[in-house]
Amino acid sequence: MAFPKIRMRRLRSTSAMRRLVRQTSLSIDDLVYPLFVRDGQRLKEPIKSMTDCFHFSPDTVAAEAAEVASLGIPAVLLFGLPGKKDETGSEAWAEAGVVQRSIKEIKKAATELLVITDVCLCAYTEHGHCGMIKDGKIDNDSTCELLAKMALSHAQAGADIVAPSDMMDGRVSYIRQTLEQNGFHGTAIMSYAAKFASAFYGPFRDAVESAPSFGDRKSYQMDPANSDQAMAEIALDIEEGADIVMVKPALPYLDIICRARQRFDCPIAAYNVSGEYMMLNSAAQAGLLDKGPAMLEMLTAIKRAGADIIISYFAKDVAKRI
Repeated sequence: MAFPKIRMRRLRSTSAMRRLVRQTSLSIDDLVYPLFVRDGQRLKEPIKSMTDCFHFSPDTVAAEAAEVASLGIPAVLLFGLPGKKDETGSEAWAEAGVVQRSIKEIKKAATELLVITDVCLCAYTEHGHCGMIKDGKIDNDSTCELLAKMALSHAQAGADIVAPSDMMDGRVSYIRQTLEQNGFHGTAIMSYAAKFASAFYGPFRDAVESAPSFGDRKSYQMDPANSDQAMAEIALDIEEGADIVMVKPALPYLDIICRARQRFDCPIAAYNVSGEYMMLNSAAQAGLLDKGPAMLEMLTAIKRAGADIIISYFAKDVAKRI
């Protein structure tokens, strides 16, 4: 009996052949590197919960940002830890806040680097929730007003993109209107449009000291079981003025990324979050897998699912390999 005419192995017979027919290519241009900044001076302190990640002060983050830029990575995403917290998170929009000062230092050290800022109150409030508390619940509309103040302060400091991660209804509209009214027509919004109430955020919450002091975030972050609702959230954020939409986390939600890519024309970001990062690092440290190939496979899967932008703590390592 004659062998079938089609032999799939022909197109994977050599490295050159595999490169020639490869459908998905991971690029440095896809990457965003997260950075953590906190009050202080001359700080570069290891984050215990996250391998090879650090807390920087505004004066030291500039050198780190310059290194990121030298690797060809186009953008960083800033998270701030204030010197003091209060009920409303007022340090979030302070002119001399830690993120605002860091933006200015980065822009001086690496003018070509895009600066994205996380817009959320959880690290700035005493209670650790992403919004204002009224009668024991998160109040949506008053939170949106404060988020808009925070985003405006970041734009005034020089941020290129503001990224609301709170999951309040209508916050993109509040932020867009505030930016426009104050002349920041060119400041882009990257919304955490489909942010799920995930178990994979643990190391990050230690890093930014933002674990809620009571309850959880399930009344505003999305139920992991719902994909149709994720499409509705993304559509609403685009309608309200988001330029880029994000799915977070990435790996457990590749199907959401894929559905979003098929449905929406705007750039789609995916956040390779701290739990995903530390699962791989922990397995590598235990000798259970080879970190380099596993890291590239992980990020390639996110790209293959449809992400245009990948936010990852692996970004520097990946940039050195590709």
